[in-house]
Amino acid sequence: MFCIVAGLALFGTMMVYSASAMIAIRETQGASQYTYFYKQLGFTVGGIALMLIISRIDYRRFQHPVAVYGFLAVTVIGLIAVFAFGEINGAQRWIRFGSFSIQPSELAKIALPLFLAYFLVKNEGRVTDLKSTVLPCLGVLGLLSALIVLEPDLGTTIVLSIIFGAVYFSAGAKIIHVAAVAATMILIAGAMVIVAPWRMERIMAFVDPFKHSDGAGYQVVQSLYAIGSGGVFGEGFAKGQQKLFYLPYPYSDFIFSVVGEELGLIGTLAVVVAFGLLLWRGTKAALNATDRFGMLLGIGITTGIVVQALFNISVVISILPAKGIPLPFISYGGSSVMVSLAAAGVLMSISRGSSLADETMEPVARVRRKKARSLHAES
Repeated sequence: MFCIVAGLALFGTMMVYSASAMIAIRETQGASQYTYFYKQLGFTVGGIALMLIISRIDYRRFQHPVAVYGFLAVTVIGLIAVFAFGEINGAQRWIRFGSFSIQPSELAKIALPLFLAYFLVKNEGRVTDLKSTVLPCLGVLGLLSALIVLEPDLGTTIVLSIIFGAVYFSAGAKIIHVAAVAATMILIAGAMVIVAPWRMERIMAFVDPFKHSDGAGYQVVQSLYAIGSGGVFGEGFAKGQQKLFYLPYPYSDFIFSVVGEELGLIGTLAVVVAFGLLLWRGTKAALNATDRFGMLLGIGITTGIVVQALFNISVVISILPAKGIPLPFISYGGSSVMVSLAAAGVLMSISRGSSLADETMEPVARVRRKKARSLHAES
């Protein structure tokens, strides 16, 4: 897991350099081409160090109420604080400190699964009870989602909803409850698209991006040009053309386009395979966790990372309508990289706890546990 995550993060640092070098030269008037690269390298190194530190902490320490509600409170306060700062690219998602900024919505991708894992384990015998369990969990989801939607950021809200569904279903929720939540979220998302003209424009551009290539479909069209021109083997590292002021913000949400143009089908498939391996390893760590809290937390974190990656890639290749959501570990951004690496550190802690438990178990106990896992998988 460490090799996969660290490899993706370091690969992302190099791709950020390739995608941003000419933009940095223009912004600094020729002084430096490494502006974004140095920042991303610092975030990546710091994130990897944070990941290793968290991986050495027993994840069961995060089950304490102070840790759960404290982290949730910090996230909510951060989401409220963003409205005290001005807009960036038409959105209020960041808390700025000079040239640096923090995006609190990234913290929500850890705060929500952490709360759900804690609360559903605490109410293990009442998981399906509407009043004592379902509504409080929906209340936290609704609070986080409402604050993030106001930024506005519909993509992250969708990711949080999928995390909620995965964790709650794994905890033993009734299908009707999960289906009701999913249907409600779909209706709310549909209503938000209808009432926001710019979201409707994105939907129309998604249906026929080339017809709207001068407007809402411009970024997607340039992305498709980039991926298409890469072919099987790509143009070569740092030799892409679409990043040269054709594709807007190629180092952030659309960095996968640069990967496709410069490294071709081979490079893009390698990224997809890496996230597939992370899904397998994260799921294995969750299912092999020594307790229910670790299982639910691992499922929530793994779901959040992989779903976000699939959303980003789907937008870039025009399978889904455009929305601003970064590619985990690879896109430029300190908040995204460090939070994603910290989340991977929690997964490593869960996996490490399972490994240590296996080493200390007697042979007979190991056989019993193996049988229990098989029965769980079959059920």
